[in-house]
Parts: sequence; C-alpha cells; structure tokens
Amino acid sequence: MTGNVPGRHAVRRRRKLWSGVLALIGLVLLIIGLTIADGVAAWVEVIVAVVLLVVAYLVQAVARRDTVYRRDDGR
Repeated sequence: MTGNVPGRHAVRRRRKLWSGVLALIGLVLLIIGLTIADGVAAWVEVIVAVVLLVVAYLVQAVARRDTVYRRDDGR
C-alpha cells in the first residue's frame, strides 16, 4: 500500500458498511410503506425500498466476491 491508495481490507469494509446502511434504510422504508403510508406514497416507498435492498445485496456480493476470488499477489 503506497500513498493514499486504500488497502483491499479497507475497501471491503467500506463496501460492507454501505451495504448495511442501504439495507437498513431499505427496511425502514419498507416498514413505513407497508404500515403507515397510504396511496401512491406507499407504492413509491415500497419500490424504493426494494431497489435499495437489491443494491445492498449487490454491494455485499461484490465485497464477498472480492474476498473469495481475489488474486494472491505472492505467486
């Protein structure tokens, strides 16, 4: 690691953090959309929540794939 280039672990940790934040926001929006919101606002919140949950899953999958299938530099 040279200069300001982040290490592999820092990037993975940041991706996992963003994945968790997106999932939490998605779950909160889903709960609000299904229980409190009414009409069009409810559908918009549910759709946004599902999109956020899918994006959170994809970010987590990228972080996991980077961990499992990374190239070893020592070869």
